[in-house]
Amino acid sequence: MRKKVLIITYYWPPAGGPGVQRWLKFIKYLPDFNIEPIVYIPKNPNYPIIDASLVAEIPKNLTIIKQPIVEPYKLASKFSKGQSTTISKGIIPDKKKQSVMERLMLFVRGNFFIPDARKKWVKPSVNYLSTYIRDYNIDTIITTGPPHSLHLIGEQLKSRLDIKWIADFRDPWTTIGYHKKLKLTPMARKRHRFLESKVLNAADKIVVTSNNTKQNFLSLTEKPIEVITNGYDYEPIGNVELDAKFSLAHIGSLLSDRNPEVLWEVLEELVTNNKIFASMLQLNFVGSVSKDVLRSLERYNLSQYVNLIGYVPHKQAIEHQKKSQVLLLIEIDSEETKCIIPGKLFEYMVSSRPILAIGPKESDVQDILRATNTGNYFLYSDHDAIKEAVLDMFQAFRSSELKSNAIGLKQYSREALTSKLAELIN
Repeated sequence: MRKKVLIITYYWPPAGGPGVQRWLKFIKYLPDFNIEPIVYIPKNPNYPIIDASLVAEIPKNLTIIKQPIVEPYKLASKFSKGQSTTISKGIIPDKKKQSVMERLMLFVRGNFFIPDARKKWVKPSVNYLSTYIRDYNIDTIITTGPPHSLHLIGEQLKSRLDIKWIADFRDPWTTIGYHKKLKLTPMARKRHRFLESKVLNAADKIVVTSNNTKQNFLSLTEKPIEVITNGYDYEPIGNVELDAKFSLAHIGSLLSDRNPEVLWEVLEELVTNNKIFASMLQLNFVGSVSKDVLRSLERYNLSQYVNLIGYVPHKQAIEHQKKSQVLLLIEIDSEETKCIIPGKLFEYMVSSRPILAIGPKESDVQDILRATNTGNYFLYSDHDAIKEAVLDMFQAFRSSELKSNAIGLKQYSREALTSKLAELIN
């Protein structure tokens, strides 16, 4: 008889993004380990990014239960001319460039919606699921955040019922970079830390996506913490022809704080001094790009090389990864982001294309790239090293020898990662 596990998540198809794919893939493979997943999601969510193609990947026999949710972002969008949607995507403008409305929304979001804008879903979910769990003899639940308010659902269910609870943190809570931008009062900051500690110490087991997050949480709890990264799945993509130009592609959102001016400076120098390089360069952006980044590209005289593709369905994103000459992985240069491992990294790694990554010191990404031989990692201060690497890749491109020679990738397959999750559940 299969073990039943209730998975409580906010993001689910047709929502797009790596947070959706993480649990969509776990759910795909859990039955192979004699575990029956049941998914609990909001009935009327407000997703900032839509990828309807992911709906086709939902297993046909999967039990999905839904309850209504109050969505403040829907109300805010009526007054903010789209600014609330931008903020909900994580695109927060530089402090000096924020409008009065944006500053107000950030203050309200940080101080009145603790831990986040989905807090109103906690109480009705606990009431509904308490009965459901008893009726269907479920003994294990999993909450995944952000939004971290879903962990409060798990905490309250754990206090009411005799169940096992696993809390999955796709991102950190109080140490995530954008927390500093929420204009938190001291009281609000204290409340966030209190709730974070309460969740970490009430859960039976904790799952995180990076070693750095694990180290951070070890100072807050003695509960067992397991690192299960995001990963890659085998996508049925046919042969894809490589770009004819020397294309540097960034897949996913490129936010204001994730603006690699050192790379733009390097590229400006190369196109100014190397006519062949200038004739062959192309910058592909697949996903949302902030206005600050676009202004930087214009300031470095690179606008003519920019190809703004925008958000595309997941399958098309995979195609862009496979056809690009070089894949860009950019992270904010801060202590808080060294624990962030973008979900796209693992799909990058199996694309056979070399990765050029720029980020903070002691990043988990750097360790993974080094161990798998899938790309080069640089700090924001590594101007000369970045320039040398770009030139080396350009020369390899011209001689048709530009590729990645990856090793040890099987451990990051979705099936292998689900095996680790199944061990925790059992």
